[in-house]
Amino acid sequence: MSITVGFVSLGCAKNRVDCEMMMSKVREYGYRIIEDAAQASVAVINTCGFIESSKQESINEILELAKLKEEGKIKKIIVTGCLAQRYQHQIKELITEADAVVGLGANGDICDAIDKALENELFESFPDISLMPLDGKRVQSTLQHYAYLRVADGCDNCCTYCAIPLIRGHFRSRTMESIIEEAEYLVKNGVKELNVIAQDTTRYGEDIYGKLMLPTLLKELCKIEDLKWIRILYCYPDRITDELIETIKTEEKIVKYLDIPLQHCNGDVLSKMNRHGDKHSLTALITKLRKEIPDITLRTTLIAGFPGETEEQFAELSQFVSDMKFERLGCFAYSQEEDTPAGEYDNQLDEEVKAHRAQIITEQQAIIMEKGCQKHIGKTLDVLVDGFDRYAECYFGRSVLDAPEVDPCVFFTVTGDKPRQGDIVKVKITDYLDCDLVGEMEA
Repeated sequence: MSITVGFVSLGCAKNRVDCEMMMSKVREYGYRIIEDAAQASVAVINTCGFIESSKQESINEILELAKLKEEGKIKKIIVTGCLAQRYQHQIKELITEADAVVGLGANGDICDAIDKALENELFESFPDISLMPLDGKRVQSTLQHYAYLRVADGCDNCCTYCAIPLIRGHFRSRTMESIIEEAEYLVKNGVKELNVIAQDTTRYGEDIYGKLMLPTLLKELCKIEDLKWIRILYCYPDRITDELIETIKTEEKIVKYLDIPLQHCNGDVLSKMNRHGDKHSLTALITKLRKEIPDITLRTTLIAGFPGETEEQFAELSQFVSDMKFERLGCFAYSQEEDTPAGEYDNQLDEEVKAHRAQIITEQQAIIMEKGCQKHIGKTLDVLVDGFDRYAECYFGRSVLDAPEVDPCVFFTVTGDKPRQGDIVKVKITDYLDCDLVGEMEA
């Protein structure tokens, strides 16, 4: 029987790109990739190890596949990704069902790990993180019409709550030539929307070109024929320059959407996070963005319950959310992570307090987004078609307002010719449901 390999990728879009590159290597090596890892000879789990909830999700996934292995449905289990990189030998000690555990630096050697496991050799490999490949072929695992374009990896911001520098190492940009080449390949194969990502996208190029090069890169990407939308994710507020704002404003292919994870607005809390700014500077940035790009959609993420966060500081954050009215927002309860400076801070808050504060912000945002939906009723939006929902009996997709996987959708009916997945169609908005817009495709 031929060996089949199935991949499970957890966590962020950067992790997905890692997985797509490993899939390409496995396919070129000669193994057959199947979509359902539970049906494969070998299951490769690309784990996430960012915060406690993502670590637990990764462990649960490993244990679920371990049950299938005990039943004889899976032969071998390979554990890689951020959890494997962070905890290394501990994974094999705690989860004996794993046949191989490899760190991020071994991503390029994933076929060797599979071979060793199939030879019944318990295999572990944790080479230097700098050996993790950033360039190379990919097997696209998203829908065919959109993809993530990673321009850099690692991070040097060293926010005190974050383990990413420990896991993924120093910030490393890819060359502009390699990024453009990959983007052209993706578009040639049907991609219409590129989502530009890194741990800190706005820092792109500083390490290899000596200056911030994201605006230059974006202008080059805009020259690619048949590419329709470019979306920019994970922008650090300190590095949103006038040049970047002008580029977003003037380049037609760049959707007027910016993801800026702010984490908080109180100056003292931000300082303890090793981040810059305060309510006044962040308000000024948001005001400037909306003045220069009036139709921009702003997305942010916030952390509630950081160590020592007082009731007054949380109230300031809550008021900031009410005042700024972000079009898209996610709020997370602070996760105390080992080996991070904030994990050692005094005044850690109770889990119930953290969860309650995060819930307050989430409920605030739901009201803001509902009012935002009301503003779109009667308007016509360009929608990138993602598919057909059999249960709702209508099509769905995303407008420029929404990034894939994290934002709402647009559901719409069709009376004329049926659209194809990947088409960009015009939809007149007539209603909304749970922050998803509802409409009718125009002929």
